[in-house]
Amino acid sequence: MSEFREIPDGLEWRGDHQVVRIEPWGADSVRVRVGHTVLNPDLPGALGERPPADAEYKIDAESASMINGAIRVDVDGRGRLRFLRTDTEEELLAEEPIHFWWPGPRLFSGVGNGYHHIQQNFRAYPDERLFGLGQHQHGLLDQKGAVVELIQRNSEVTIPFLLSNRGYGLLWNNPAVGRVELGVTGTRWVADSARQIDYWITTGPGPADVLRNYAAATGRTPMLPDWAAGFWQSKLRYRSQEELLGVAREYHARGLPLSVIVCDFFHWTHLGEWRFDPVEWPDPAAAVRELSELGVRLMVSIWPSVSPLAENYPEMLDKGLLIATDQGPPVHADWPDKGVESPVGIGVSFYDATNPEAREYVWNRVRENYYRHGVRVWWLDACEPEIKPGTPGNLRLHAGPGLEVLNSYPTENARAFYEGMRAEGETEIVSLCRSAWAGSQRYGAALWSGDIAATFESLGEQIRAGLNVAVSGIPWWTTDIGGFHGGDPESDYFRELVVRWFQYGVFCPLFRLHGDRAPRMGLGPAMSGGPNEVWSFGDEAYEHITASLALRERLRPYVLDQMRVAHETGLPPMRPVFVDFPDDPDAWSVDDQFLFGPDILVAPVYALGARTRQVRLPAGEAWTDAWTGEVHEGGQTLTADAPLHRIPVYLRAGAQVPIRE
Repeated sequence: MSEFREIPDGLEWRGDHQVVRIEPWGADSVRVRVGHTVLNPDLPGALGERPPADAEYKIDAESASMINGAIRVDVDGRGRLRFLRTDTEEELLAEEPIHFWWPGPRLFSGVGNGYHHIQQNFRAYPDERLFGLGQHQHGLLDQKGAVVELIQRNSEVTIPFLLSNRGYGLLWNNPAVGRVELGVTGTRWVADSARQIDYWITTGPGPADVLRNYAAATGRTPMLPDWAAGFWQSKLRYRSQEELLGVAREYHARGLPLSVIVCDFFHWTHLGEWRFDPVEWPDPAAAVRELSELGVRLMVSIWPSVSPLAENYPEMLDKGLLIATDQGPPVHADWPDKGVESPVGIGVSFYDATNPEAREYVWNRVRENYYRHGVRVWWLDACEPEIKPGTPGNLRLHAGPGLEVLNSYPTENARAFYEGMRAEGETEIVSLCRSAWAGSQRYGAALWSGDIAATFESLGEQIRAGLNVAVSGIPWWTTDIGGFHGGDPESDYFRELVVRWFQYGVFCPLFRLHGDRAPRMGLGPAMSGGPNEVWSFGDEAYEHITASLALRERLRPYVLDQMRVAHETGLPPMRPVFVDFPDDPDAWSVDDQFLFGPDILVAPVYALGARTRQVRLPAGEAWTDAWTGEVHEGGQTLTADAPLHRIPVYLRAGAQVPIRE
């Protein structure tokens, strides 16, 4: 026996030991929660407070429906949901039974103590294209047909939001470890161990409207500070205060723009003490002052891991501020630390970022040891967290068991620094993070694509990864220009790669050089990495790279205009072509070029030796070659020139953007 009932601002269906709650949740949006017997209203997720809504309800003996603006949800007598456009009654998405008899579209398989292995099935559509899901290195933009793990790893970032060409966006509002299967016979979301299903669905006239609704539901990014739109210099690693300052002075002497320079890992005394090693950094306040006089910000690497040698470790362990384990000591990875001779390092723990007391503790140490010296920019590395071995089922966090909550860790880690900075009265807050989850953007999180290969193939993968990040709700994104793992500054291959990567990086939301170059060293506190400054790759590359630096400087006002749009509406500055041209069928299949704001079409070059490439011009507009001034009608594919000193860039008709010097 099943039943429907209207509840305050929503509908409920009960039957087959399930409770299905359907609520209007923002403009043209619906939230669905399903529990086995009961619903828990306090589980972690990405959605903010429910906005007021003026929804319409209809209930009869065999079915019920709710209309919230442009979206309608129908519920049949067996609790199966179908989502439609209100005006046309076209189906957007529907739950699909796993089998005609049992168990319906949802399956709760008990794993003990009120937790379940959960499956949620939806209908598949033969013409559907699916985008988002965070950042992955599989090289796909359209992920239809893929199976994607829902777990955080270095360079693999889980943000469980899908944007469909059918006109909807769906957030799997559940930080549990699992997977999503985007099959031809159905779409299936899986949580390995969780207490209930929670998803949110929205629609709109076009993909841009869907992205605006999603940003409103999960939080918009702050306004990017002016300085952050410039060039960021980094390498693995500057071993001392004087070495880093010497690089900044050289940029200044050459008249090259520089906004940020990075103090990377192993600058600390011990991992988890969160302070400069005074041998290597005798006067960090003086370094910050000198950099400020040069117009440069110092960004410092902050890891969430704590060595047992750290002075903070006993107190954090006693107060329960470290992630606990169900079995064994709270050791989550092995890592080198100063004073440790073992080649495998020492067993370290991660602080529990889901615990408000732990977030406050870490920020207080950071405030005392970095902030008071003038540091205001944070590099939140290894924030997946980078556990080794990857056994989330053995972790116990303040917010819940690891399998249920671990994917939200990077969001909570960024929150520690955002709230700490806000408490100090700071308004310009940027944290560069190696991982993210839904909602990270509201805490000033900028994502980069992790430790990727220094190859042309990797550059191509980053183009697709960055566009999927953009439609996953993270407007601030970047890569290690040149890739991270390897790259010989003396090789012709790498010199061409780094030139092409710089040309692409100009049009990324953040513009940043980093990498572990040859000659590489073994992992440990003494490591440095080969040269990785813009003058490190030979005279010809230097000429092309400095031209890219100058172009980015000319574009900074335009970049900041797009960042204001992202802040106010949620529309990302770097985005797939289909976001602006959804009525052009070909735009949905373009996966290696993109729009930067509404006016710039970018076609990166990611093949060694390529001096031309195919460019698809979106239909419905005329496009001007930014280098030659030649005008082309949209809706056609061109063979564009791509000499080593430039990549194809086109401007929407009438746009005044200073691409040429």
